[in-house]
Amino acid sequence: MITATIRDIAIIIIAIQSILIGILIAVLIWQIWRLVNTLQTEIKPIIEETRETVQTVKGTASFIGSNIVEPVAKTSGYMAGARQTVRQLAGLSRSSKKQSTK
Repeated sequence: MITATIRDIAIIIIAIQSILIGILIAVLIWQIWRLVNTLQTEIKPIIEETRETVQTVKGTASFIGSNIVEPVAKTSGYMAGARQTVRQLAGLSRSSKKQSTK
């Protein structure tokens, strides 16, 4: 009789655990569904906007590089070359003056 009662209590406990596990699995599935829904409705547009922003930044950097940095670098190079040419010519004229005075 005692073993039958213990058996019945064990069956009831296992049944309650099974019901709780089923409820928890249902809650878990519902939470996963909400997560997937959130990813589709909120995160996906943010990622798309980020991609568009990155493309805009790339275009802006390319434009700045080709229309501002490149001409400034070329002009700076030409100026450095002209400055060096003037220094060399000034150096030659100085050395020729020194030789003519001797």
